[in-house]
Amino acid sequence: MPAGDPACSQFHPLALADVPRWDFTTDVAIIGFGATGACAAIEAAQAGARVMLFERSSGSGGASALSGGEIYVGGGTDAQIAAGFDDTVEDFTAYLKLAGGPCVDDAKCEIYGREALAHYQWLKDQGVPYRGNYLPGKVIEPTDDSTLIWSGSEAASPFRNHARPAPRGHVIQHMGWGGGRPLVDILERRARDLGAEIHIDARAVALITDGARVAGVVMRIDNRNHCVRATKGVVLATGGFVFNDAMRRKYCPDSFRVNSPIGDRDDGLGIELGASVGGDPVHMDQFFTTCPWTIPADQAHGVFVNVAGQRFINEDCYHGRVSRCAIDQPGGKVYLLLDSAHFSQPLDLAGINIVATGETWDEVEGELGMTPGTLAATMALYNTHAALGRDPLFDKQPPILVPLDQSPFVALELNFETSYFSFFTLGGLKTSTDGEVLNRAGDAIPGLYAAGRCTSGLPAWGHGYSSGLSLADCTFFGRQAGRAIAHA
Repeated sequence: MPAGDPACSQFHPLALADVPRWDFTTDVAIIGFGATGACAAIEAAQAGARVMLFERSSGSGGASALSGGEIYVGGGTDAQIAAGFDDTVEDFTAYLKLAGGPCVDDAKCEIYGREALAHYQWLKDQGVPYRGNYLPGKVIEPTDDSTLIWSGSEAASPFRNHARPAPRGHVIQHMGWGGGRPLVDILERRARDLGAEIHIDARAVALITDGARVAGVVMRIDNRNHCVRATKGVVLATGGFVFNDAMRRKYCPDSFRVNSPIGDRDDGLGIELGASVGGDPVHMDQFFTTCPWTIPADQAHGVFVNVAGQRFINEDCYHGRVSRCAIDQPGGKVYLLLDSAHFSQPLDLAGINIVATGETWDEVEGELGMTPGTLAATMALYNTHAALGRDPLFDKQPPILVPLDQSPFVALELNFETSYFSFFTLGGLKTSTDGEVLNRAGDAIPGLYAAGRCTSGLPAWGHGYSSGLSLADCTFFGRQAGRAIAHA
C-alpha cells in the first residue's frame, strides 16, 4: 500500500477522524455512471451543487446501455393519445402496484404515477428523441424507430381486471436493437454540459462516516485509495448483484436455475456499501428472467405445460412473467405446445428444441413419456373452451386464445439449464421516494442516497415485471436522489 494510503477494508466504513487527507472535495459524489447516475448528476448540478461522478469502467454505460432504451410511462402520453388509448393516472398507478405484487412500494408507485408525464417531458427536454408512433403486436422491442409498444401484462389477467389496459413502453427513436446506449449518451452529454466532473476507472471501496452521517467515499483509482469529501453526501447508482455468486447463493438461490446473467459488472457493490452503514437490503430473493424467443405472436398462441402435463400460466401475458412462472415449475424444464397453424422455428441461439411430435395430443404425450391421460386431458379441456372463446383456468384472452387442433402437433422444450434464460436481480437497498437510504427502522441515513437496481424500486417482483420498468425507475428516482441531495 502506498505511503499515506488510507487503511480501510473493503465495505467497512472509514471514520472521518481516520482520513489522512482529502484528495477530492465536492458537494455530491455519485458512484456509477449509467442512466441512474447521469440523471442524479443532471438534477444535482441543475440545483447548483458541485458534482463528481465516479465510474469503475472506462466510460459511461452500466446495464442501462445494454438495454433497449425503453421507459415505462403512462397516464396519457402524446403517443398514447395519438394512438387512441385513453390511459389515466389512476389506471397507470393501479397497474404499477399490481406489478409490484407482494414486494410493492406503494409510495413509489404513487409518486411515479403522478409524475410520469412530467418525467417523460423531462427526458425530451434533455434531448431524448421519440418518434411518437404506435407499433401494434406482441414484440420485445421495435427493430425500427417506433415509440409505443405493449411491454407488459396490461391486457392479460389478472392485471386487466384491475386496471384498464394500455400500452406503456416508450422507446427512444433509434433504428434496430439496443436503444439504451444512445439514451445514456444523451444523458452523459447533458451531465457534462452542466459541469459534472467525471472520473473513470474508479472503484468505490468504502464509505466515509462522520458519526451517523455519510461524509464521503474512498475510491480506488490507479491502484491507490483516494478520499473524496462530499459535503452534501453520496449517491449510490451501482446496479444489482447478478454477477456476485456469493450474494446470489445467500439471497437469491433460485436464480441459479437459469444461466445467462445480464448486467455490467453488477456485483452488489452499492448494496454492500449501503449495508455497511446500516442500509436495509430488501426483497433480495427477487429476480427477472425471460426466455424471450417465446414471444412471436404465433408461438404466444401456444400452451405451456410442466413435466406433469399441467398448465401453469395464461400464455398471453408478458414473456418475463411466463418465464418466471416457468422457473417455479418442477423438473427443470417446461414444454410449449403448438399446432401446425401456429408453429414457427425458434432461433438457434434460444436453445429451444423440438422434443415430441404427433398427429394427436395422445401421441405427443407418449413421446414425452408422460402419464397416459395427463397432457391429452389438458389439451382436450383447453381446446373445448378455447373454441368457445373461454379459458376457465387461467383466463387467457382472444385473439391469442385459439384452439390448437390443426395437426401435426409439436412440443418444444425450454430447459432451464440449456435454453437461453436471461436474468438479473431486483432486490436492493430500501429507499424513500427521495432516494434516501433507509435503515431497518425506516429512518434515513444522513448523507446517503441510492437509486436504480442497487435499490428495491418499481420493478420489485419478478413475476410482475414489465419491459421499461427498470429504466423508468432508475431515471426517475435517480433524478429524485440528485435533487434531494443537492438541497440537503
